[in-house]
Amino acid sequence: MYERRTEKLLPVHRFLGRMAKTVCFALLLIVVALAIGVVGYHEFAGLPWIDSFLNASMILTGMGPVDLMKTDAAKLFASLYAIFSGSIFLTAIAFMLAPVFHRLLHHFHLDEEED
Repeated sequence: MYERRTEKLLPVHRFLGRMAKTVCFALLLIVVALAIGVVGYHEFAGLPWIDSFLNASMILTGMGPVDLMKTDAAKLFASLYAIFSGSIFLTAIAFMLAPVFHRLLHHFHLDEEED
C-alpha cells in the first residue's frame, strides 16, 4: 500500500488521494459504529431515536453516557458498547494518521540517504 524505503516520496496529489481514501474509510467505520450504538440504545434501553443517537455519539467520542440505563440488558449493552467504541475511535484515528506518519518517516529516511 505504501511506497518502500528505496522508492521516491509520493507526489503530493497522490498523497492527498491516499489521505482521502483513509479518511473515508475511517468515517465509514465511525458511522457503522454509531449505527450499532443507536440501534442498541433504542432496542435495549427503549430510548427514542434522537436520545439513542445522543447517547451513542457521546459514548463513541469518549464523553460518557447521557441517560441512566434502567434494565440489566441496557446496562450490559452500554458497557460493551463503551469498550467497543473506545477501540473503534482509536482505530479510526490511527487509520487517518498512518499515511501522515509514514510520509514523515519516509521523508526523513530519504534525507538520511542523501547525506
